[in-house]
Amino acid sequence: MGNTKERILDASAELFRRNGYTGTGLKQIVAAAGAPFGSIYHFFPGGKEQLGEEVIRSSGMMYVQLFDALIAPAPDPVSGIEAFFAAAAETLVETGYADACPIATVALEVASTNEALRGATADVFTAWIAAGTEGFARFGLAPEAARRLTISLVTSLEGAFVLCRSLRDTEALRVAGEVVAATARAELAAASPGGATP
Repeated sequence: MGNTKERILDASAELFRRNGYTGTGLKQIVAAAGAPFGSIYHFFPGGKEQLGEEVIRSSGMMYVQLFDALIAPAPDPVSGIEAFFAAAAETLVETGYADACPIATVALEVASTNEALRGATADVFTAWIAAGTEGFARFGLAPEAARRLTISLVTSLEGAFVLCRSLRDTEALRVAGEVVAATARAELAAASPGGATP
């Protein structure tokens, strides 16, 4: 069943993905975690804000692992990107369009109102861009091109999540994946003397 703190973090991440930060109450979190109410303040003396920060940071690092699992082992970045967007679409369908990205959900809510949480989301996005830049550079892209491709991937993915959840359709993820794959092909062609791309 896992320890209480981990159950609280996991339950919070799922509820934030589905309901947002402001739409999730502490009572919902402890109920979903099967934990006593007092355990929130035992593990997170700063209350919901501290819990939110920890959820953002821990969930954010799990998304970096998705890059390592889906893109890094691919034979080329194009097929890795295609697998990444296909997996995102599959997850949305399997969860009834409820499970998108908790980082973006919270970032949109709190960017102008809660500096601690905004800072946590900024740190996560910065880590994603750094990891993606490093990962795409391993395929032979210059750091600037790898960074552009990573930012294209992150912004396309997050924007597609918004449309998919609203429309209850994965078309936006399919189109976004095609656009990012085309960007990868163009960056690879620019980096290659012969211009060959996958």
